[in-house]
Amino acid sequence: VHLSKMEDYEGSLDYQHQALRVKEKVLGKSHPDTLMTIVNMGTAYARGLKDYTKAEEMFRQALDGYEKSLGKDHEYTKTSAGNLGLVFKMQGRLEEKAALERKYRDVWKRR
Repeated sequence: VHLSKMEDYEGSLDYQHQALRVKEKVLGKSHPDTLMTIVNMGTAYARGLKDYTKAEEMFRQALDGYEKSLGKDHEYTKTSAGNLGLVFKMQGRLEEKAALERKYRDVWKRR
């Protein structure tokens, strides 16, 4: 969303919420395009609004969806796990970040 690049994160989120409702209805909740919208929302929450709780919720939802629909080895799944790890790092939750890294270590090595 170009609004994020202009640092209008709240405007971006308004747009993303609308897009998410449409994509969930048309494509379904587990479709990769729907999940990418959720990733974009997580990014806006993390980078723009510094709302790490909401960012974590978005990134977890995307990670779960990608893992179920595309598998653990898919690039989108790996990226979503990395996004969640960054949120943990930003919050100083290093044990949780380390646990996530252990879970995806073999997958990330195959990148």
